[in-house]
Amino acid sequence: MEGRLIGVGVGPGDPELLTLAAVRAIRESDCILLPNEKKEECYAYKIVRQVVPEIEEKEICPMQFPMTKDADVLRAAQDRCFAEVQARMRQGKTLVFLTIGDPSVYSTYHYIHRRVLAAGMPASMISGVPSFCAVAARLGISLADQGEEIHIIPGSYAVEDTADYDGTRIYMKSGKKLEQLIGMLRTELVRRRQQGEYLEVYGVSNCGLPEERVMHGIDALTQAASYLTIVIVKVKKQDK
Repeated sequence: MEGRLIGVGVGPGDPELLTLAAVRAIRESDCILLPNEKKEECYAYKIVRQVVPEIEEKEICPMQFPMTKDADVLRAAQDRCFAEVQARMRQGKTLVFLTIGDPSVYSTYHYIHRRVLAAGMPASMISGVPSFCAVAARLGISLADQGEEIHIIPGSYAVEDTADYDGTRIYMKSGKKLEQLIGMLRTELVRRRQQGEYLEVYGVSNCGLPEERVMHGIDALTQAASYLTIVIVKVKKQDK
């Protein structure tokens, strides 16, 4: 019997945001795949363990995905991980790959998902609460109203190219480039004021975790101390 692969989103950090579908899939799985070398360092694993303690009794398969933009290094890592997944699926095992947030948004999981489908084997996903939705709820704000646009931007890439975007901008995992982002926003703020506009700026680090930090305004962003920081910028028109 052929096994199957399920990418399970576990939400942004608060274990109460884990869905019933995610809990069921984890409990019914034969093996848990983690996007970390050590389970003790895996955010997704620590979230699930609080709700599904029996995960400790499951077969755990840590998978190494290096934090690099080197295409050759990434491809080699993905090849190794796919080989492990394929071997277990051929044994008829149901594999659950845990990922924070949702598996469809900037998730390491999808590299393996595509490979499994291309090989003619079954793979599916279970949605998790996206981190930016949890952050908006924590802040008590709407991400968009009426015809406003929403832009989701990986914060570790070219944030300086986004200063002209209108509507709402969401910078995911922006901790590593936070200083650059702050500088860009301060420059943009001057220009926006000249155009009769202003910026609403928010930030949340470690949303749903004990060390969560909520920030309002550009200057407050300097308090962020985590890679898991989401910055939300809304462009608004000045009242006449």
